[in-house]
Amino acid sequence: MMHQIAAQIRTRIGNFRPQIALILGSGLGSLADSIQDAVSINYTDINGFPRSTVQGHGGRLIVGRLAGQEVLCMQGRFHLYEGYSPQLINTIIKAFQLLGIKSLIVTNAAGSLRKKIAPGDLMLITDHINLSGTNPLIGPNDERFGPRFPGLADAYTLDYQKKALSIAKSLKIKLKQGVYLWTLGPTFETKAEIKMFQTLGADAVGMSTVPEVICAVHSGMKVLGISVITNYGTGLQKISPSHEETLAEGEKAAQNLSRLITAFLKEINNG
Repeated sequence: MMHQIAAQIRTRIGNFRPQIALILGSGLGSLADSIQDAVSINYTDINGFPRSTVQGHGGRLIVGRLAGQEVLCMQGRFHLYEGYSPQLINTIIKAFQLLGIKSLIVTNAAGSLRKKIAPGDLMLITDHINLSGTNPLIGPNDERFGPRFPGLADAYTLDYQKKALSIAKSLKIKLKQGVYLWTLGPTFETKAEIKMFQTLGADAVGMSTVPEVICAVHSGMKVLGISVITNYGTGLQKISPSHEETLAEGEKAAQNLSRLITAFLKEINNG
């Protein structure tokens, strides 16, 4: 199926040959509006492509130029809590690999597990914890795409982390650093779970990103991950977290995120 998906995309994007893919999370799709000479493809127009069902996810694939780079942008992602299999996410990333994608920039909305990381902050993902109980690479492995047992020691490319931190400093954007923990969702966490996550060493929690990163690393891609902190975890603030809060705080931080990613793209070489 990944070959069919890649072929459908290739026929629609003309002479574009992007080597960088962006995946935009809840409330963060505005960055796609800055893409020039954009070719927009609705997910529903690609046979075999999942549908994004979550409010705040645009459900479009946009290919064009951003900060001098040809990019492929997912305006909205897919989550396992929507009923999709983790293997379907692997199919999409492998289709991107077939299109020539070498680098993946992933963003998400996340809940903070630390008082020092506040709603509205951006957090550079330095590592992750997979607490979902599943993995998108379960099943037969095709060695043409990646090894049977890929290592994740450097899942988030160190050079990309250093560059992002340097750029954020020059732009006077506060960029925190931390470990992202993935849960299946769609429920927000209990107080007891938040305490457990803190004990495990996580700094933020969310319901996405990790499966895409696992598949990207398996495919030999470089990865940059940034979370927009939209709320404190349950028990760390007086009100309970909500999806409405996630979208509102995401929109507030979207401008800084757009500035950071645009400047990052200007400074990296394709691949």
